[in-house]
Amino acid sequence: MSESSYFPPRRSILRKPSWAARLESSFFVLLRVATYGVLLAAAAIFIDIGWKGGRVVFQAAPPFINVPFLTQAPETLNVFTLDGQTVKMGDRDFRAYKAANPEKLRDVHVSTYVYSAGGIFPNIVGTVLLVLGSMVIALALGVCSAVYLSEYAKDGPFIRLLRLSIANLAGVPSIVFGLFGFGLFVVAFDWNVSLIAGWFTLAFMVLPIIITASEEALRAVPKGLREGSLALGATKFQTIRTNVLPYALPGILTSSVLAIARVAGETAPIMFTAAYVVRDQMPWQVEQWTDFFFQGVMALPYHIYVVASKIPQNDYTSDVQYGTAFVFLFTVAAIALAAILLRARMRKKYRW
Repeated sequence: MSESSYFPPRRSILRKPSWAARLESSFFVLLRVATYGVLLAAAAIFIDIGWKGGRVVFQAAPPFINVPFLTQAPETLNVFTLDGQTVKMGDRDFRAYKAANPEKLRDVHVSTYVYSAGGIFPNIVGTVLLVLGSMVIALALGVCSAVYLSEYAKDGPFIRLLRLSIANLAGVPSIVFGLFGFGLFVVAFDWNVSLIAGWFTLAFMVLPIIITASEEALRAVPKGLREGSLALGATKFQTIRTNVLPYALPGILTSSVLAIARVAGETAPIMFTAAYVVRDQMPWQVEQWTDFFFQGVMALPYHIYVVASKIPQNDYTSDVQYGTAFVFLFTVAAIALAAILLRARMRKKYRW
C-alpha cells in the first residue's frame, strides 16, 4: 500500500482572521500608539524643562552652578541703560547702588519685573518642609489604619463601606481638600495659614493611597509568620510589630513614593492653607520654637503658579519659570529616590 493511502492530502490549516480578531489586533495597536504618544509627550516636556531650566541652574564657568539662584530669595528685577550698556540688578543691589550713586540714576528710565531676580531658596525649604511633615503624619495615620483593617477588623458591611469610602476619597480633587483644610484647620481650629495646617491638609489628601497600599502590603505577608509567632507565645500586637510590619515595610514605602509625588506637586491645598507669595523670614527665624509650626512658607509649585499666571510675562520671567520647574523636579526626584533606596534596603534585610 502506498504511503499516500495512510496520509490524506494536506490541507491548509491557516484561516483568514475573523473580524473580532482583526478588531482586537487594531485595538492593541491603538493602545500601543497611545502609550508611546503619552511617553513621547512626557519626554518632550521633561527635555524642554531640562534644557531651558538647566541653562538657568547650571553655568559654563566655575562654580558651574548658579549659586545665587539656589541660595537667595525672589526679588524684583530692575533693568536700565547706563553709559550705553544694559544693567540688570536685583532690588537689594539696586537700592544700594541708587543710594550710593543718586546722580547717575536721576534721569535714567528703570524697568521693573516682579520675581525676575534673586533665587528660590525659601521656596525649596518650604517645599521640603511641607513634604516631610505631611508624609510623617500620613504614614503614621495610614499605617495604623491599615493595621486595623488588615489585622483587627472583621469583614462586615461597615468595614466594606469603610474601604469603599477610602477608595472614593482617592479620587476627590485636590481643590476640595484645600477648601476642607481651609475651613477646618485655618478657620475652625484657628491655625491660620501655617505649616501645620498645610501638613494635615496634604496628609489627609494622600491618606487613601497610603492606607490602600499599606493594607495590601500587610496582607501579602505570609500567614505562617503570624502563626509561628503566636505559637511561640507572642501577643498579637508583638506579632504585628516584630513579624508583620517589618516585612511589609517595602510595600508601605512604595506607597510613600507615590504619595510624595502627589504631595510635592499640589498647589491648590497649600494655596489655601500654607503658602505665601512672599515671606521675608526663613521658617527657623522665629522668636519661640512653637511659632515654627504656625507660620506660612513659600513653596515651589505655588511660586511656579504665581510667576506663570499672576504677573506680566516677559523674557526675564521665563528663566525663573523654567529654572524653578527644573529645581522642583530635581527636589521631588531626590526625595522619592531616598524612599526608593530605603525600600531596596528593607527588601534585602527582610525576606521570606
